[in-house]
Amino acid sequence: MKRNFREITFLFLIALSSLVGARPAAAQVDPFEFEVYPYQTLNRGMVELESLNSVVANGHRGEGGTSKGTLPSQSMWRTALELTYGLTDRIEAAAYVNLAKPNGGDLQYAGSKFRLRGSLFDQGRLPIDLGWYIELDYHRVPKFDDQKLELELKPIIQTDLGDFSLIFNPIFEKILVGSEEKKGLEFGYANGLYYRWMRSAMPGIEFYGGVGFIKHADPSKEQQHYIFPAIRGELPHGIEYDIAAGFGLTRGSDRMMVKFNLAVEKFVGAIFGPSSASGWFF
Repeated sequence: MKRNFREITFLFLIALSSLVGARPAAAQVDPFEFEVYPYQTLNRGMVELESLNSVVANGHRGEGGTSKGTLPSQSMWRTALELTYGLTDRIEAAAYVNLAKPNGGDLQYAGSKFRLRGSLFDQGRLPIDLGWYIELDYHRVPKFDDQKLELELKPIIQTDLGDFSLIFNPIFEKILVGSEEKKGLEFGYANGLYYRWMRSAMPGIEFYGGVGFIKHADPSKEQQHYIFPAIRGELPHGIEYDIAAGFGLTRGSDRMMVKFNLAVEKFVGAIFGPSSASGWFF
């Protein structure tokens, strides 16, 4: 166990230092989805309804932080309602509706997203599990974003060592419709290290960030990087949760936020034949 812990810590620190210190890569943080995706997808015929929630407790009152539109991030409440369906045992499809409540304002529609996610092999067959993720994002401009339509590509990389799971989600984004659509690819990341203590409570630590366009990264002080001590798990009746407090690591980040994700998973695909629910996390 001690050897596995040292190996995981060493690998994670190398990955984190390469991301935080990088100047060649870049995609801004998605403020509606603070979530690290594991390798495992929904089984065929499974449906998951998820609510992804975050509130900025200490952010920016002007430009900066997780606000990418004209509204400040301070006291911003965001909710993404996600419906996911297992097309096969290795491919799932999902649709999102993004809602936001600015400080002192009403709950408003902020955009929509559509995605496909898949795994390449059965989990554990290879030393490192590899998956894929493709997403199309529509944003309501200029209130909540300055780019109208984006394409996101995300490899999913997971390795399990002992009771620990290390997950990397490098993020590549391309602006399809917007003021910066000709500037190439952005790069970001959503990574996590989790201790599989028990099914109902798995502590971990997550990292999110982005550093701008690949060919011309943002200045270090304007980049966003966050660390989230987290706990997540599965409760009775198919209810799953993910709670974390996030802290900004750069001047361009919001200083503190809280996230709370809640999901319910059910089997509704009887027409496809029998199926059993898979573990949500690992």
